[in-house]
Amino acid sequence: MTEGAGFRAGDAGDLPDDLTAAEAGMWQAFRNGSVYDLSSGDTVADDPHGGHPWGPERTVRARIVCWLLLDGPPALAGRVSSLKLRGVQISGSLDLAGGTVMPYVEMRGCRFERDVLLPEAHFTTMRMVDCSVPRLEAARVHTEGDLHLPRCRFLGGIRLTDAHIGTDLMLNQAIVHRDRSGRSIAGDGMTVGQDLQAELLESHGELSLRSAKIGVSLSLRGARLANPYGRLALNAPQLSVGRTLYLTPAGVGASMVSGATPARGTRIQRFECQGGMRLDDGRFEDAVDLERARFAFTDDQELSLRRVQTPELRFLGERPQRGKVVLSGARVVNLVDRASAWPGPGNLHMGGFQYENLVPQGPFPLIERLEWVTAATAEYNPEPYERLASVLRSGGEDEDAREVLLAKQRRRRESLPIAAKLWGYAQDWTVAYGYRPGRAAVWMAVLWAAGSLAFAHASHPPVQPGVHPPWNPALFALDLLLPVIDLGQVGVWQLSGGWQWLAAAMILLGWILATTVAAGATRLLRRN
Repeated sequence: MTEGAGFRAGDAGDLPDDLTAAEAGMWQAFRNGSVYDLSSGDTVADDPHGGHPWGPERTVRARIVCWLLLDGPPALAGRVSSLKLRGVQISGSLDLAGGTVMPYVEMRGCRFERDVLLPEAHFTTMRMVDCSVPRLEAARVHTEGDLHLPRCRFLGGIRLTDAHIGTDLMLNQAIVHRDRSGRSIAGDGMTVGQDLQAELLESHGELSLRSAKIGVSLSLRGARLANPYGRLALNAPQLSVGRTLYLTPAGVGASMVSGATPARGTRIQRFECQGGMRLDDGRFEDAVDLERARFAFTDDQELSLRRVQTPELRFLGERPQRGKVVLSGARVVNLVDRASAWPGPGNLHMGGFQYENLVPQGPFPLIERLEWVTAATAEYNPEPYERLASVLRSGGEDEDAREVLLAKQRRRRESLPIAAKLWGYAQDWTVAYGYRPGRAAVWMAVLWAAGSLAFAHASHPPVQPGVHPPWNPALFALDLLLPVIDLGQVGVWQLSGGWQWLAAAMILLGWILATTVAAGATRLLRRN
C-alpha cells in the first residue's frame, strides 16, 4: 500500500485501507491524543526484553508509525494529536531520517524488531521508556525538548554524534551493548541544553563523548562502564560540562530524585569503570566528583585528567590496584582528597598539576603527603614539591612548607654525583639545607665547648715571649671556628703535635659550618 492510498485530507474521519486491527486502534488513539495500550497485564509476557512472543494482535508496522508522525491525520476536535504507545511491537525499521515530527512521542514497554533510524530528524520531545531496541541511529538528531531513553536496552549501541538535545537527555538504567566499531554510545560533538542523566547505566563497550557539551550537569551516578574489547570505557576528551560531572554512588531499588541523597537503608551502587577513562582537556565549571568511584584497569590503562580545568576535584574514590592516574597539566582550585584514594609509586603522574587549596577528607599527615609527591615523581622533579610547599605556606602552615622543601633537597641529592652528594649530606647534617638554621648554632656550641675543654690541656708556648695576651682556651677555640674574624688568639700561640691537627680540624669545621649556613641563607632568601 502506498502512503496516500485510501486516505484523503477531506476524509479525516475515515481510516486508511489495509490497516490491521492493531494499527486502526493506534490510528484512532493518535487522533485522540490518548495512550494506546496493548499490554496483557501479565508481567512476564509484557516484558519487552523477555523471550515471550508477541503476536499480530500486538504488532504494528513501522511504516504506519512513520506515516502518523510525519503526515498523520488531524486531531479530533478539542484534542492534541500525539503518539503514546504501550506494550506494542513495531515490525520493520522505524525510519524517520531527515523528517520533522511535530506530535509528542512516547513509547513505553515497546519492542522494536529492527533498528530505529532518526538521523537528522527534528522532534519536539521524544520519550522511549523501557523499550527493546536493536540499535538507535540518531546522528545529528534535533529535539526542542527532551530525549528520554531510560531503562531501554540497545543490543547494537546508540549513535548520537553531533545531536542537539534542547533540554535533557536521559539514559537512566539503560543497558547498551557495543556496535561493530566497539562503541556502546557514540555521542561525539553532541550538545545537551541542560542535564545528561545516565544514572545506573550499563555500558558494554566504549562510551564516547568527545567534544560533547553539557549545559548543566553530567550524572553517571551508579553507572557501570565496561569495555573488555578495547583500552577505553569512557572516552571524553574536550568534554564541556556547565556544572558538575558526577561519578558517584546511586541508590538502587528505590524511587528517588536524581542526585538526591539515598534514604537510610537504601542499597548503594557505586560508579564502576572497567577500562580506561579519558577526560583530557575537559572543562567542568563546578566540580569533578569521584566519591567512592571504583576503577579496574589493566597495566596499560589509566584515568587520564590531563589539562582538565575545574574549580574542585573530589578525588575520593578507591585506590586503583593497577593502571595509572594522570593529572599532568590539570588546573584546579580545591583538591579534595583522601590518602587512601591515590595510587602508589610509578602509577601517579602530576607534572604541571596546579592546585590552590588542599581539603583532605580524613587523616592525611604530612609524611603521607610527601609520599604522595614522591609517588608522582619517579625521577627528581622539583615542581610538585614547590607546588605543595606554596599551597601549605599560603594556608599558614610554614613549618610543613619547610619540611616539604627539605624533602625536595634530599630527593635532589639522590640524583647528584658523589662529590655533590657528600656536600649535600654536609648541608643536611649541619643546617638541614638552611631550613633549620638553629642547627648551625647547636653545632657551633658543641664544637666550641669541645675545643675549649681540649685546649685547656694543650701546651701553648707564645710565638713572641712577653708580647701576648693571657691564654684563654675558650677564646682560642672560638677564634679557630670563626672564619675571617680575628679574635687575636690564633696567631700568638704555638701548638705542636696532635694539637696542630686538632686546630686544623677546627678551622676546617668552622669553614664548613659557615659555608653551609651561607648556602642555606641564600636558598631561603631566593625562595622569599
